[in-house]
Amino acid sequence: MDVIFDPTRQPAPGGTASGPGAADLIKDGDQRTFMQDVVEASRETPVLVDFWATWCGPCKTLTPTLEKVVRAAQGRVRLVKIDIDKNRQLVQQLAQMGLPLQSVPTVVGFVQGQIADLFQGALPEGEVKKFVESLLKMGGGQLPGADLLAEAKTAAEAGDHRTALELFAALAQAEPENAEAFAGLARALMNLGEEEQAQQVLDQVPEKVREHAEVVSVRSALQLAIEGRKAREKLGEFERRLAADPDDHAARIDLAVALNAMGERGKAVDSLIEAIRRDRSWNDEAARKQLLKFFEAWGFDDAATLAGRRKLSTLLFR
Repeated sequence: MDVIFDPTRQPAPGGTASGPGAADLIKDGDQRTFMQDVVEASRETPVLVDFWATWCGPCKTLTPTLEKVVRAAQGRVRLVKIDIDKNRQLVQQLAQMGLPLQSVPTVVGFVQGQIADLFQGALPEGEVKKFVESLLKMGGGQLPGADLLAEAKTAAEAGDHRTALELFAALAQAEPENAEAFAGLARALMNLGEEEQAQQVLDQVPEKVREHAEVVSVRSALQLAIEGRKAREKLGEFERRLAADPDDHAARIDLAVALNAMGERGKAVDSLIEAIRRDRSWNDEAARKQLLKFFEAWGFDDAATLAGRRKLSTLLFR
């Protein structure tokens, strides 16, 4: 399979092919155009107003971040930048309305002609994105990435792993710190039998989101898939060992790994529950730890996980 994700390639700036370009999405405003560019425009599209100053160090960091997030939103939000030193009258008018502009940068979100929310200081990109997402929700919308993620998950649930692969890859390309995109991409590759590429994707996950639950889950699933193939080859051996010695806990745990690889999650759970019942402390609670690894790989909302947790809870707290 060809490489479908290159973390070094950056998405093209500007709007979509049919949507507004960067000149329409991002502009410099002033007190003469404020009503038109901000208040009236926000009745159709949420508007961010970046109040900044040339002498403001944090502004030099925040403004490029704002521009990046707005461009990525592909026309669903706009940005108007206002130099407070050149628009003193506007600043005074807004102050009379209770809008604090004593310090910059201050970013104010307008939705439906009204002030919806604001923040002060140079936030990191992730926090700016969350701020924009909240504004879009107020206006009944969401970022393109959310649409793409939902579409990818729907394809995966329908078993269309090729489509899911393409959608998750596009999302990971557009949002390089989206943990769900990386996890979905790796899982799609696994489902297509491309475990080596799945591992490569997991190796590329940014440090910041490496321990995200979705990433941890698919990492465990990949490891279990590899272990499971080896265990399936010895399925008969494990069954014979248990028939000869029901307290062969190593064989019972290996049998559970093989059963999981065969898609027999319920039986895999029962095998480990029986091992825990017979000797919970064996090999530093190896059976319980293996069961938790199953839960992690399957996902905490999976039916087998929920049933397994109930069985484990009943056993441990009876």
